[in-house]
Amino acid sequence: MSLFLSVLGTVFMDVKGFPFQAYEAKNRNLGNVQFVHGGVGRNIAENLGRAGCPTAFVSVLETTGMGPDVENRLKAANVSTDYSHYTKHGGMGMWMVILDETGELQGSISQMPDLKQMEQLIKDRGEEIVQASSHIITELDLNHEIIALITSLAKKHNKPIYGLPANMEIVLEHPELLHDFDCFVCNNYEADKILDVDFTNMELTAQLVALTSYMNTSGLQQMVITLGEKGSVFYDKKTGARGHQPVFPVNLVDCSGAGDAYFSGIVMGLSTGLSLQEAVVCGTRVAGWTIESTESICPDLMEKIEQNQEMRDLLFRHELVGQA
Repeated sequence: MSLFLSVLGTVFMDVKGFPFQAYEAKNRNLGNVQFVHGGVGRNIAENLGRAGCPTAFVSVLETTGMGPDVENRLKAANVSTDYSHYTKHGGMGMWMVILDETGELQGSISQMPDLKQMEQLIKDRGEEIVQASSHIITELDLNHEIIALITSLAKKHNKPIYGLPANMEIVLEHPELLHDFDCFVCNNYEADKILDVDFTNMELTAQLVALTSYMNTSGLQQMVITLGEKGSVFYDKKTGARGHQPVFPVNLVDCSGAGDAYFSGIVMGLSTGLSLQEAVVCGTRVAGWTIESTESICPDLMEKIEQNQEMRDLLFRHELVGQA
């Protein structure tokens, strides 16, 4: 079937604080405060839409306050909201974040949206959504019922499903959920808990061994672990391919949204037929471009892709991305 990506996730309004000078945690810091559209699923959907991937965002959107602005921005990025549910209150969360003068995260507080409406949406329309989609993409920062249902439907209809944790609670309480994912992406700190080893402090060779060992005893087919400035490691159980992808040089402005952007690039690659090794290149590029922006996405993503020979060669190979 034609490429059509359905992204399940939440909407957040991000409140970001940027200090003018060196950040001091216990003192008053003069700076700039911005309100930015966020949420892991929302960020991923916008990135995919801006890259030209036919994309639908499956979520709960509010009809009051900032809700209409969120919907209009997604539609401007060519993201369909036809499968989303609308409510007056409780559909969106908030994320307050403080960054230091270098753009590094110093602290955050997250207020979750009410997930009961999202759960009912998947119960009512999940089958329809999965049948209409070529691929399912979901954050795991939902509840067990939502993830269990959507993975079951994806398996029933033989649709690839890709995920990232966003919140470790569901993953740690229900590790069996990961077995139904075709590809899963997390960072090294999350890998410490998922693999139950000190992954962060391992040498690269040992990290690849630990990743391979975990994968060979799980139902996961592909997994990528990001390592911050050290790049990422990956393993594809179907082909046996594994390796390390270094980062590309960037000018750091704001690191928030980097993980969502990396995952978006992985999805762009895998959904258009690239190997996992090629897809991690896409993820690394998109993450790098995103942290050079004050937003949680890359606002000129298509332009960046078109200007980069490597990305053009990868993503336009099948003439799917960029053709929406």
